[in-house]
Amino acid sequence: MKRERKQDRRENAAKHRILAAVILFLISAGTMMLSARVQMFAQWYVQNIYPLLSGGLGRLMGIFPFSVAEICLYLLLAALVISVIFLISRIRRYGVIQEALFAWFSGAILTVAVLAFLYTAGCGINYHRTSFSEQEEIITSEYTADDLKEICIWLTEEVNKRSGAVTRDTDGVMMLEEPEGAGAAAAMESLGGQFESLSGAYPRPKKLILSEILSYQSLSGIYSPFTIEANYNGDMAPYNIPFTACHELSHLRGFMEEKEANFIAFLACIGSERTDFQYSGYLSGWIYCMNTLYRTDEKSWSEVRPLLDSSAENDLIANNVFWDSYEGAISETADRINDTYLKVNGQADGVLGYDRMVDLIVAYFHGFV
Repeated sequence: MKRERKQDRRENAAKHRILAAVILFLISAGTMMLSARVQMFAQWYVQNIYPLLSGGLGRLMGIFPFSVAEICLYLLLAALVISVIFLISRIRRYGVIQEALFAWFSGAILTVAVLAFLYTAGCGINYHRTSFSEQEEIITSEYTADDLKEICIWLTEEVNKRSGAVTRDTDGVMMLEEPEGAGAAAAMESLGGQFESLSGAYPRPKKLILSEILSYQSLSGIYSPFTIEANYNGDMAPYNIPFTACHELSHLRGFMEEKEANFIAFLACIGSERTDFQYSGYLSGWIYCMNTLYRTDEKSWSEVRPLLDSSAENDLIANNVFWDSYEGAISETADRINDTYLKVNGQADGVLGYDRMVDLIVAYFHGFV
C-alpha cells in the first residue's frame, strides 16, 4: 500500500512537471510570436521589462568574477549524466521502466521549458525591437566604391597612429595595457553618455575558464540570455578582446542584431581613453571595411592594403594562425548552426550580418567624422 501511494505521488509530481513545462512553452511561444508580429510590444518589453532583468540579474551576476553561465553549463551536463545513471539504476533495481522513464522525461522537459522561457525573456523578444541605428537616427544609404575606399584609408591612418603606441610582446603582437573587463565596462558607459539607449552602468564581461569551447565553434564571444552575462574568448589574439567584450556588452542593452553590436563595439572602443581599446576598434573596423572593399573593388583594395603599418601585420598574422588551428568539422557545423539561429531570429543575412556594420561605419564617417 505504501509503495502504491509513493508511486502515485511520483506520478502526480511528474504530471505537474509536464503541466508546468507546457505552460512555460506556451508563454515563450506566445510572446515570441507576438513580438515578431507587433514590434510595439517588443519595444515596450525592452524599455519596461528587460531593464529589470539586465539591471537586476545582470548586476547580480556581475558580482562573480567568473562566468556563471559557464559553470551552470558544466553543472547541467553533470546533472544530465547523473540523472541517466540514476534512471538506469532504478530500472534495474525495481523494474519500473515506464514509471521511471516518465519521471525522468518530465524532469528533462521541464528543464528545457525553463531554459526556453529564460531565453525568451533574456533575448528572444529583443530581436524584434527598434534597432540602435533607428533609435539614434543613424541613417544608412547607398555608397560607392570610392566612398568605401576613402573610409578604408581613414581607418588605415587611425590604425597606424596607434599601432606603434600599443604595448607589444617579443613577437611584436599587441598586449593589453590593463585587464580588459574594467576597460570594456568604462568604454560602454562612456558611449552611453552620447547615446541614451546605451546609458547606464555595465558589469564587467567574463572571460570563459575554458575558452576553447568557443574557439572550436569559431566564436569570439557569446551573450548568455539565461544569466544576462557577456562572455568572451580569452585565448584569441589580444587585439580582438576589447572589441569583442564591448560587442557582447551591447547585448545587455537589448540590441541583438550582430551588425549593430559590432558597430556599437566599434564606437565604444574608438571612444575609449585607452590606446589599446582604440587600436582594437579601428583595426576591427578596418578588417570589416577592407573585406567589403575587396569584394566591391579589388583594385582599390590593392591600393589601400599596403598602407597598413607593418607592426599591425603581426596582429593579423597572430589572429589567422589562432583561428586556423581550430578549423575543422566542428567549427564548420557550429558556423552553420549560428547562421541558422540568426536567420530564425529575423536576421536574414545570417552570419553575413556581422559584415553589415560597414554600412553603419560609412554613415558614421559621413555624419560625425
